[in-house]
Amino acid sequence: MNISKEFEFDMAHLLDGHDGKCNNLHGHTYKLIVYLEGPLIKEGPKAGMIVDYGDIKKSVKKNVLSKIDHSFIYNLKNKTECEIAKILIKEDKKVYPMEGRTTAENIVKEIFSLLNTNIPELSRIILKESNSSSVEFWGLDYD
Repeated sequence: MNISKEFEFDMAHLLDGHDGKCNNLHGHTYKLIVYLEGPLIKEGPKAGMIVDYGDIKKSVKKNVLSKIDHSFIYNLKNKTECEIAKILIKEDKKVYPMEGRTTAENIVKEIFSLLNTNIPELSRIILKESNSSSVEFWGLDYD
């Protein structure tokens, strides 16, 4: 059995060197759908559940949203993005560093890794960058 919970957050980024408009600083209102899989709890206050939705919400807020919501996410290996982050840090603004380009594909992998150790029932996540663009990740690495 599978359950899911959806979250929404805002984040800014740029893809320095990209050959399209994403080369410019911009933001998205992302939707994150977290899927959990497992057997139903047999006894106790959470009997009949895989995981309590409230527990999922707490974990996602603590391990993901508190770090990336309304932040500038940037590539630690890119000089331009690091310079922008330095300015924002100096002004006490929220930033989140990533090892690699801040594509939706890499962001979903980052989010999965932040959640995977805290939610053992995690089976996959979907990250929607817009109403028409999304990426799905099961924890398998195709590098």
